[in-house]
Amino acid sequence: MCKGLSYLPSSCLERAKGMRVKLSHLAEIHHKQKVQDGKILQDLETLLSSKIGLQAFRGFLRSEFSEENLEFWLACEDYRVSPSKMQKIKAISIYNQFINPDAPLEVNLDAETREALLAMMDSPCAETFNKAQQRIYSLMAKDSFPRFLRSHHCAEAIKAF
Repeated sequence: MCKGLSYLPSSCLERAKGMRVKLSHLAEIHHKQKVQDGKILQDLETLLSSKIGLQAFRGFLRSEFSEENLEFWLACEDYRVSPSKMQKIKAISIYNQFINPDAPLEVNLDAETREALLAMMDSPCAETFNKAQQRIYSLMAKDSFPRFLRSHHCAEAIKAF
């Protein structure tokens, strides 16, 4: 027969109080994380900074056969933080993979931007791809991202949060 909490030793009651405080703290953290995860889909920049958001967006772009824009943007992000001794090798690789008219993952850039990039390939610097990356980012933000928000990929990402 249950006699109530007053019959438990005080050490058990103290431990139970401690556990209750820890559980409420964990529940609060979980709630804050859920709110933060919901904000991932508010804008492209936030989406790209989230691992789950990035995976969902990549899946969407892959389904539309337009993953090259994201891959180019990510390659530029990696290039920007590369050591200077690696920049020329990475710049040539990015150019051949995304910029060259015969590139396997050619991105949609105007002729002026392509020519400027070609001229910089002899002596690339950390900012070499900034203009092209910004153009592709704008294209994704205005075109791909709104379609992503209306897609089942987005709905699935929301469920995952």
